[in-house]
Amino acid sequence: MASWLEEKAPRRFDELLLPESVCEYLIRASLQSNPPHLLLSGPTGIGKTVAWRLIARQVLGPSWQSTTHIIQAKDLAKTAGAMKKFEEFLRPEGSSSKDTLAGRTSLDAYYSTLSSAIEGDVAPAGIESFEHQDDDRVPISRIIVIEDADFLGKARQSYLRRMVEESSRSARFIFTARTPSRIIDALRSRTQMIRFPAIPRKGIEGRLNEIVLEENLSPDRGIIGDIAHISNGNLRKAIFLTQLLSQRDLLGDRKNLQTVLAATSIREVQRVIEEALRGRVHQWRWEKNGNKNSRVLKGAMGQLDELMKKYHLEAEEVVEHFYTLFTASRLHLDEQILAKLLIALAECDVSLKNTAVGRIQLELFLHQVAEIGSMQVIA
Repeated sequence: MASWLEEKAPRRFDELLLPESVCEYLIRASLQSNPPHLLLSGPTGIGKTVAWRLIARQVLGPSWQSTTHIIQAKDLAKTAGAMKKFEEFLRPEGSSSKDTLAGRTSLDAYYSTLSSAIEGDVAPAGIESFEHQDDDRVPISRIIVIEDADFLGKARQSYLRRMVEESSRSARFIFTARTPSRIIDALRSRTQMIRFPAIPRKGIEGRLNEIVLEENLSPDRGIIGDIAHISNGNLRKAIFLTQLLSQRDLLGDRKNLQTVLAATSIREVQRVIEEALRGRVHQWRWEKNGNKNSRVLKGAMGQLDELMKKYHLEAEEVVEHFYTLFTASRLHLDEQILAKLLIALAECDVSLKNTAVGRIQLELFLHQVAEIGSMQVIA
């Protein structure tokens, strides 16, 4: 079954769950004769990816996918040789070559009618850009998208700065970020920043109701509102969870939502906290991997890394699971200990809003849990 995140994605700007003023700005930026570089910022799951896809389709026309290039800075930061891979992405012919991805041109940029739209493909603004613009328009050959650009680091951002300056004639850059303050001033000053606000619960609930109506589903009364509530402004999470419940035929009973949420990761989350309470935040063990012995991180941090990888959790979602665990009284802790844990978790939640590297704040929280745990012996 196809993912609803792709199948139900908006095809026009006015279908985005964003304020009217933001949608109008996206339309104006996409229809300009000389469109700007853009920085789309906002919380997780609110439509930044969908928005840049609509912008690319509007600016480049029906063949936009062939000249739109995407790199995930967050994934890049976790790999060895990240700088080299970043250079190879921007300079496909090698670092010593003058040829850059941003400097390459395409025939579609000069002959707008070269590629025609397939049936059902419409311009997101309601009119193709070449029909709206005059003969003085700047031919844009390609769009380079850097998702989670706040994970680039200063070295890669500095490398990118000059290329953004020199590419203005033939290419446009679109950056997405959750924490735009981590992007250097030299890049931010060369982009138009558009801030996406969190999606209100009513908006998410309305979109989910549209989807279940299209799919001829009959969900239990109140379950859609529950999904919208626990999604906490994350539309992507809400749609994914609704499809998951639908595939398992669980939308007919409101109680199934809590059962699925508890079954996904609550036990693993409990193990993380229990390890930290025992003071075992970091534990390294040697394990045999084929013919080679490898040093593997265990303890609370090792289990947390596995948990986040297994369920594709963001740091904010881990905090939500910790909160659920504490308030469900599964750990049978003294009230004073529990109060200290909740205060530490609240401080962690606040800190996450000011950083792009959530793992660091979670690690600090687990060290605080270990200190609190030293006050009480865990059996």
